[in-house]
Amino acid sequence: MGTRTSFVATLLAALAAGLLFGVGLILSGMTEPAKVAAFLDLAGSWDPSLLCVMLGAIAVAAPAFRIAARRKAAITGAPMQLPRSRRIDRPLVVGSLAFGVGWGIAGYCPGPALASLSIGGAAPWLFVPAMVAGMAVFELAEWMRASVSAKSPG
Repeated sequence: MGTRTSFVATLLAALAAGLLFGVGLILSGMTEPAKVAAFLDLAGSWDPSLLCVMLGAIAVAAPAFRIAARRKAAITGAPMQLPRSRRIDRPLVVGSLAFGVGWGIAGYCPGPALASLSIGGAAPWLFVPAMVAGMAVFELAEWMRASVSAKSPG
């Protein structure tokens, strides 16, 4: 497969996967902040329906991840990039807490926020730029940390 064909195949595969994921998020209610808040309200009127969505997603994704872990390249020919670390460290814990707090406050996580852009409302149009700014701050902090590490002896 040529480079241009591989690039187009990768784009089409990403588009198809993104559309399928987005439609799934919309149909399951993950794009409704009130539904997410009800799911996170364990002490109040808890709505367990998103738990079913998550368990269904795990059931579908788990076999695909097992297959992907055995492959060196994706169907499109792109290198397989899966997380390899199983270490629970400070960045993972802090990032998980920040993600959970942000999800609880806004009712969005990244995928549903992007999918929500297609169904209207002002909230996702406020959330997504803030999310991108947060990602940029993280990348800047990581770049600065790597620069300091590269300059320090030993």
